[in-house]
Amino acid sequence: MKSQNIQLGLAAIFLGLGGWCLVAPRMVERLVLTPEYQHLSATSALLLGCFGAQAILAGLVIALSRFTPMTFLVFGLVGSVPFFVFNFYFVFVVELFTYWMLLDFVGNLGILACGILGYRIRTEELNLAGI
Repeated sequence: MKSQNIQLGLAAIFLGLGGWCLVAPRMVERLVLTPEYQHLSATSALLLGCFGAQAILAGLVIALSRFTPMTFLVFGLVGSVPFFVFNFYFVFVVELFTYWMLLDFVGNLGILACGILGYRIRTEELNLAGI
């Protein structure tokens, strides 16, 4: 397996979940927010769409950049930890999100796995290349 494949997998997580927020923001709001927090307004659709567009931008940057081992490590470890805390807090403590938000948790597990695996593979690739 090549690190480029891991990087594209990482990008796919952002593109997939971000694309869903951009294309179907009202569906995302209905599924992910508990009824007492749903607005189902043009404003909430706009905000979810903006969130999705930013995730798509992140996915494109990930897909088109050249990752070093440190890039994989930062994305995987440093980048995913705040999202785990966010998901836990708003799903289980505040109960703002429904269990559908655990899809995001699975995405974050994917980010963590891609970061660790990408770090190992990219380090090995560079060592084999003598860099």
